[in-house]
Amino acid sequence: MAANTKRCFVVMGFGVKTDYTTGRKLDLNKSYQYLIKPVLEKKGWECIRADEIPNTGMIDLQMYLELLQADVVIADLSTTNANAVYELGIRHALRPFTTIVIAEDKLVYPFDLNHIAITKYTHLGDSIDYGEAERFHSVLDELLDAAANHTPPPSDSPVYTFISNLIPPKIQSQIDKIISNVRTTVNAATADDGSVKTLALICDEAEEALKAKKFTEAKTLFNAAMTLKKNADKNNICVDPYIIQRLTLATYKAGEPDTVTALNEALQLLNQLNLDHTNDPETVALAGSIEKKLYENGQGEEHLKNAILYNERGYFLLNNRYNAINLAYTFNCRVNSNLYSKKEDKIADMVFANRVRQRVLFICDNDWAEIEKREAAEMARTGDAGNADIQKQKDYNNEQKFWILVNKAEAYFGLGRFDEYRQAIAQAQAIEHADWMMQSFREQVDKLKVLLIKYGSLLEEPWVYKE
Repeated sequence: MAANTKRCFVVMGFGVKTDYTTGRKLDLNKSYQYLIKPVLEKKGWECIRADEIPNTGMIDLQMYLELLQADVVIADLSTTNANAVYELGIRHALRPFTTIVIAEDKLVYPFDLNHIAITKYTHLGDSIDYGEAERFHSVLDELLDAAANHTPPPSDSPVYTFISNLIPPKIQSQIDKIISNVRTTVNAATADDGSVKTLALICDEAEEALKAKKFTEAKTLFNAAMTLKKNADKNNICVDPYIIQRLTLATYKAGEPDTVTALNEALQLLNQLNLDHTNDPETVALAGSIEKKLYENGQGEEHLKNAILYNERGYFLLNNRYNAINLAYTFNCRVNSNLYSKKEDKIADMVFANRVRQRVLFICDNDWAEIEKREAAEMARTGDAGNADIQKQKDYNNEQKFWILVNKAEAYFGLGRFDEYRQAIAQAQAIEHADWMMQSFREQVDKLKVLLIKYGSLLEEPWVYKE
């Protein structure tokens, strides 16, 4: 980088984080990669986030230097990330100006942030709409110009606004010496080819391995990420939910040295996140899946009981179709167990399962309507242009539509509405998808079919399979 290149430090969480106020899961990497970094790179600025700082054992020191020295700091407070709020407070104490605060538009602001200018954007949870990215790029570009070109820039720190005579720290000679030492340490940690294994790079490689179903490789990489986080912590612990959750997923999917051992190892990892009391929907959903698989692998009905408890917690926390369809299935599993011996309890579970499936259909229709609304707005903005980012958005929408349709199909199957079940499958088949996606759905329906053939007669209107 040239000596006069402006530098922006981005303060935010990374990976998938949960907003505990709303229960929503947000992939903050998408916010960084699609909304923030492209604007800075286009302007020729240097852009860095904390997980991109090389691991030299001095990460905290480098972070504090960035908060003091960066030409501009962008703080994304989405999910009310505690680290981001803390670091924003430090920046406001150190610098009276050139701090930009952003957040996704469903964030419930803490009281003390109500008087700070916060620029909002729309997040879909696991993606960013292409049109929203284009809109936000323009907004952020103007904010960066305003911050960089005013001499002196207007104060955006409430500390310096309300304490007008406060003088920012001036310890430049000491700072320059510290920076020199840090750069020496970073250079020593850099490989001959110039590469540095930052936390961001390791996590990106791990995510790519998960997408490619290389679960053993993903497990190794997420273990490396956890080690980096531990090394950076003075207590040598890692409590980052994203890393633990992804390591858990990779561990039980890898199935090594055998399925049951891997499942138990995965469950032990999740226990680091206070599993008995957490209200993190991702943690709870993972625990429900693992407990269900332990039950299906003959490890006892206590695991089925736990699976139902986790699925219920996830369903009521998030009210989404994934948790709902799994909850309905585990209710049917309990009918086939010794957890309840009375006939009326088994009947109740059959009825509860179908009530949840009715809810699945309602959620699916709402999710579908949201996608169509988004697609209509996108078409109005861009037409049918062949832009690569637009194509990514279309692919994302189609994948979501596939899962909506197979969730509907499973719900229809459980309710005995077989014509609608087959219609939903035909619609899903027409959407381009990986073979494993349909295979996974069919395996689930086959397990459900066995249970309903056995206990469908308990319903007032008996469930009878029709070819």
